[in-house]
Amino acid sequence: MHLGGCFCGAVRYLVTAETCNSTLCHCTMCRRASGAPCVAWFTVARTGLHFSSGSPAWYHSSPGVRRGFCAACGTQLTFEDDACPGELDVTTASLDDPERVPPGDHIYMQSHLRWLQLADSLPRYVRTRAEGARQVP
Repeated sequence: MHLGGCFCGAVRYLVTAETCNSTLCHCTMCRRASGAPCVAWFTVARTGLHFSSGSPAWYHSSPGVRRGFCAACGTQLTFEDDACPGELDVTTASLDDPERVPPGDHIYMQSHLRWLQLADSLPRYVRTRAEGARQVP
């Protein structure tokens, strides 16, 4: 079980499902939505995320994709893709204890900002891990 929420505390959530696919995403959409050089995400079953107070506002960032965020403070919380109807992604840094879900890889390295020096040995994928094309560190 994991607890989390937004910066101002208006939206709180509980994750009851197993986490998987913990990653650092370097795609341009995640960067623009967060204002950060990359975003840490993990995946859970949709039925495993419960909002305990408040509820996110939604932004349709591209066809079939919506991002959940706090309307009061702007914290990005979730990512949902119609192509994966049974799951959603949660921003790792919105957890109360993000150390419990460390990233397992980097995705969308094709969009990686070159001034961000990565010093880990995690696998790196040109796009997604499902596509399988790994990029040399």
